[in-house]
Amino acid sequence: MRVDTEGEGREDRPGAGSDGRAGAGSDGRTKAGRAGAGSGGRTNAGRAGAGSDGRTKAGRGDGGATRVAVIGGGPGGLYAAALLKRLDPAREITVWERNAPDDTFGFGVVLSDETLGGIEHADPVVYAALQAEFVRWDDIDIVHRGTRHTSGGHGFAALGRRRLLEILHERCRSLGVDLRFAAEAPPVDGLMAEYDLVVAADGVHSLTRAAYAEVFRPSVEEHRCRYIWLAADFAFDAFRFEIAETEHGVMQLHGYPFSADASTVIIEMREEVWRAAGFADLDERESVERCGKIFTDALGGRPLRANKSAWTRFRTIVNDRWSHGNLVLLGDAAHTAHFSIGSGTKLAVEDALALAACLEERPSTAEALAAYEEERRPVVASTQRAARASLEWFENLDRYLGQPTRQFAFNLLTRSRRVTHDNLRLRDPHFVSAVEREFRCPPGTPPMFTPFRLRGLTLRNRVVVSPMDMYSAVDGVPGDFHLVHLGARALGGAGLVMTEMVCVSAEGRITPGCAGIYTGRQADSWRRIVDFTHQQAPGTAIGLQLGHAGRKGSTRLMWEGIDEPLADGNWPLVAASPLPYKPDSQTPRELSRAQLTDLREQFTAAACRAARCGFDLLELHCAHGYLLSGFLSPLTNQRTDAYGGSLEKRLRFPLEVFDAVRAVWPPERPMTVRISATDWAEGGTTGDDAVVIARAFAAHGADAVDVSTGQVVADEHPDYGRSYQTPYADRIRHETGLPVIAVGAISSWDDVNSLLLAGRTDLCALARPHLYDPQWTLHAAAEQGYEGPGADWPMPYRAGSRRPQTGRTDAPRPRLTLGT
Repeated sequence: MRVDTEGEGREDRPGAGSDGRAGAGSDGRTKAGRAGAGSGGRTNAGRAGAGSDGRTKAGRGDGGATRVAVIGGGPGGLYAAALLKRLDPAREITVWERNAPDDTFGFGVVLSDETLGGIEHADPVVYAALQAEFVRWDDIDIVHRGTRHTSGGHGFAALGRRRLLEILHERCRSLGVDLRFAAEAPPVDGLMAEYDLVVAADGVHSLTRAAYAEVFRPSVEEHRCRYIWLAADFAFDAFRFEIAETEHGVMQLHGYPFSADASTVIIEMREEVWRAAGFADLDERESVERCGKIFTDALGGRPLRANKSAWTRFRTIVNDRWSHGNLVLLGDAAHTAHFSIGSGTKLAVEDALALAACLEERPSTAEALAAYEEERRPVVASTQRAARASLEWFENLDRYLGQPTRQFAFNLLTRSRRVTHDNLRLRDPHFVSAVEREFRCPPGTPPMFTPFRLRGLTLRNRVVVSPMDMYSAVDGVPGDFHLVHLGARALGGAGLVMTEMVCVSAEGRITPGCAGIYTGRQADSWRRIVDFTHQQAPGTAIGLQLGHAGRKGSTRLMWEGIDEPLADGNWPLVAASPLPYKPDSQTPRELSRAQLTDLREQFTAAACRAARCGFDLLELHCAHGYLLSGFLSPLTNQRTDAYGGSLEKRLRFPLEVFDAVRAVWPPERPMTVRISATDWAEGGTTGDDAVVIARAFAAHGADAVDVSTGQVVADEHPDYGRSYQTPYADRIRHETGLPVIAVGAISSWDDVNSLLLAGRTDLCALARPHLYDPQWTLHAAAEQGYEGPGADWPMPYRAGSRRPQTGRTDAPRPRLTLGT
């Protein structure tokens, strides 16, 4: 891995908003006084909620918008109208809604404590009305293969969508907003000319967005499941997820109460299951009856009902821009996030809060709309990442059916990565303790400190120091820097420390500063590092990553210009095909049959040296566009011989190298393979291909697959985010049964525990956290109060095994008054 391009990206805010728990705050519990935590993570108190008289505070802007047109009378549009009118009663605000006032689609609406807090400060009247209507509950029930597991402490609040709209209608009318129902809005260009501000809140099928598509540049992605919104005339006593394994495939029920005597029920399944079950041929009534029969246990035999319900596929909408002149998108018109994290109405209401606040704070409409988008875009992007993780989990639900039912429940609860091991333990410690026992965590031992065995090697914990290129070798020889760098991380408590990619020849280096193991002097230096690790950090294993740069070689040191050719002293490059990495990169020579044989021998000679050095594990680098990766990807392998074409042929040379290395590597020591599970580029390696590649290496004796992504072609488009690469490891683990190492923006011990306990990976490799803190693993143990064999402090460091005291900030205050 090149530490600058592993792509950890921006982290999601842990616990921000809801997560299929739809109404829980960041720790899952209602927090009194938390009400000001609104959109963008900034306090809404004193922003959209101006003074109690509803007038703009002195010295603050009004956004220049005195005449406002709102297209769409859903919760977002209505709430925006109410807030803007409340902040400035002189504003003339008109809302156009194509449906009648009592028309509504769907049934229940769930809002998070965070959103409710913003509403409380922005408009206490609306908040009070909502409070009087909400039903609240704490539990989530997950029913799988006849077993129900309940997790508590989540904190939900819901009400009927119709009642929510009625409350907002009443508030708008009381403030003097002009509501026009059963009325199409006038053409947008006319509204933009007549009004100071036009708010397009016209939903997922926004005609406004379509009319200005060349400006907003929307991206609409339709997903793989069909779903239908229904209702039942009784109240579930928990948020209920129920899995049905039918002859046609897997179906799931999402249900939650929205009043004392009614619940929302969503039925969802993959498109192919929906068709196989015959739903494509059923009308609304027949679909409702069929769903009721399939989930009769969850419903207690009671019927379902519809409300203009239709089977549909969820569409994720992303826009490059949210405003154009005095026109702005809000809610589903601007963005969507899957219903399984309960975010649609929440996001729309938060948009309205932010828009009103920015118009209050900024002197012009243009500045206000720019500030609105700047504030909301990162929040929405974070929510959409979580929503995608959640919807993909349900799309691939059958992948997890074989898990123990309690682990399955934990996996479902943590699917979006917003609910984690640590905050779920705060909500429901008994449930988490039961999952940990099934995982075979010894008492008081976090999952990350449980041992793991690969062939003859037992790792004391599940933390891996990921390979990181240091560009600090001289003539391929690792020096004192490498001894200190790797030695410090070995002393830092990780179960396995990996070297950087160590090259099999001088021509196989990425840069002149890359390390090799193609000479005796280099091997002697590596032996010094291995001996230090084994003698001074006896609980830590050390592994060597073996590779060849291929077409990405002969470049400058990272800090001198990553992937840029050397100014002078370039060496010739070889690759699967004569394709330069970048337009200004050197063009490699296509490897001949004879050269392939020579290369294979270079790998085996290097592996023999590594074995004599005493490395505990060897990893073959088949990722990131280096030589062996270049054979695997169709974007970099355009050969027409036996080593190119189909995936089977593209695998041939990497497998030949693996077999040759495995033959000389000691049989009791494990071998792993690092792959790029996707190229993040059209026409490149896909997740389906990655499963085939993993299976092939497993069949040839790989003990685990280290699952990375990308860096194969320069024009890639990675989907960065917290733990963004782990779904690929998850898939390979469950579809092949092969142990996996997950990498990619795993930055906290809570993430590690969550991924392991959910069964998504066996080991977690972290790079940047170990650059920031060489003792990351030991500190993770200290922060969790763990003392045990999974994180044994070296004797010279043992005095530092507890967090140092800091300056006193909470000292006892002197008593200055007498009691009465």
